[in-house]
Amino acid sequence: MRLDSVRLSHYRNYESLELSFSEKTNVLIGENAQGKTNLLEAIYVLALAKSHRTTHDKELIQWDAETARVEGRIHKRRGSHSQEIAISSRGKKAKLNHLEQRRLSDYVGALNIVLFAPEDLHIVKGSPQIRRRFLDMEIGQVSPVYLHELSQYLKVLKQRNALLKQLSIKGGDETFLDVLTEQMITLAVKIVQRRHHFIAQLEKWARPIHEGISRGQEQLVLIYRSDTFSNDLLDVEGMTASYVQKFGKIKTNEIRRGVTLFGPHRDDFEMEVNGRNVQTYGSQGQQRTAALSLKLAEIELIHEEVGEYPLLLLDDVLSELDDHRQTHLLDTMQQKVQTILTTTSVDGIAHETIKQAKLFHVKQGAVILEETSYKEIVGEKTDE
Repeated sequence: MRLDSVRLSHYRNYESLELSFSEKTNVLIGENAQGKTNLLEAIYVLALAKSHRTTHDKELIQWDAETARVEGRIHKRRGSHSQEIAISSRGKKAKLNHLEQRRLSDYVGALNIVLFAPEDLHIVKGSPQIRRRFLDMEIGQVSPVYLHELSQYLKVLKQRNALLKQLSIKGGDETFLDVLTEQMITLAVKIVQRRHHFIAQLEKWARPIHEGISRGQEQLVLIYRSDTFSNDLLDVEGMTASYVQKFGKIKTNEIRRGVTLFGPHRDDFEMEVNGRNVQTYGSQGQQRTAALSLKLAEIELIHEEVGEYPLLLLDDVLSELDDHRQTHLLDTMQQKVQTILTTTSVDGIAHETIKQAKLFHVKQGAVILEETSYKEIVGEKTDE
């Protein structure tokens, strides 16, 4: 699949912008704070209906404007379609082929993307919350049902936490708590099963990629971590029984503390390189390799699940990678996927993918020059 064009209206520092992209590689060049990342973020929002940089949607709306809008034209093997996401103080409206979608879970997945940014290193060395968000966003792209079940789970969790807090202060009948617990267990089992499947598929692709980048010196293993059950107990009956037993044991403690103490919202996944936890014991190079391997594996996983390669967004990551890792990434771009990347300069990047790219110059929320050649940018002489 590919993104043929995008149109922005009152999005961050873009009052109005319309661009058409090459089906291969597109490079947004400009100094920092000019709007390169804002443009990538807008494409991310077009695909997933939320930002990867903020949880406050109002930050996406240009100052003094009421609504930010991102529109795109997407081409797939079976044809083309339009997408639109509008963000205002009243919420979001998402449209496919000009038809408003009642649920965002019906919208997400029409455009599949993989984003790789410097902060993605935090997937490896950051908090469990960051890794859970990674799981939820990526699974949601290939499984709309998962997004719906996760949304339902979070609603029940919110209700349950409110009730636990009330019981911790005032006491009272615990019947409704048991009802909410039962509802939450049903949803938790579905969520965790889907996460386990995703982790297994991701490892299948990430392991050989990581081995290749490390020149055969390292093996990557992904492990889902839950306080409720072991990874060899994944059938519905066994997981349900484990949850019931666990909730029964800590019910009094949860009421005393006024909060739900375990569940998918507290789970994590671990990355091991040669049997050692790379989050804790890995070098910076190993952590970068693990992060890159996950992102390249995502590309293959999405292709396997939906039958088409996703759009790849790279936000100033080439400068973060050494030549060896950079080459692996650029080779993947060249061979398989439409890519939109940002950089302050293409100097020193001699890979053929960049030489053949469509180049855009970004300055102060506007594209002031496009379709400039690589040779003009780096000062190479053209053949007479």
